[in-house]
Amino acid sequence: MNEQRLSVLFLCTGNSARSQMAEAILRALSHDRIEVASAGTEPQVEIDPMARQAMRTLLNLDMTGQHPKRLDRFLDRDFDYVITVCDRAAETCPAFPGDPERIHWSYEDPAAAVGREDERQRAFDSAARQLLARMRTWLSLPALQRRIETPSEAGR
Repeated sequence: MNEQRLSVLFLCTGNSARSQMAEAILRALSHDRIEVASAGTEPQVEIDPMARQAMRTLLNLDMTGQHPKRLDRFLDRDFDYVITVCDRAAETCPAFPGDPERIHWSYEDPAAAVGREDERQRAFDSAARQLLARMRTWLSLPALQRRIETPSEAGR
């Protein structure tokens, strides 16, 4: 079976929270039928521990193996979709080969939340819930379902 899977790149500024959570969520919801990556325009050194905690606690997802990556490493790759999850990344998103469909989902940066630790964690939990809801809706679209189920007929 040499069919190419649908491919998605999530992009944000730091690649330490929103895009990483989106990567983990889509990989899980698609049961690995979609090739998923994430990157940042100005990546942080590590994934925010509160993002990892939100994934574990709310969704029972493990982000082992995921780490922040520079956008540059993906500029020569073909993607079907490039999804920006922060406004700054959307404004600076470069062109990609193959003219992927661009989608922008604007989410506040949970890492910018202030307050007590539990309040900050709630910001990450909220972002994770919002990403999960948006992803479920997006994956339910009939056109996307057809592409996931029959990638060889997707007309890549």
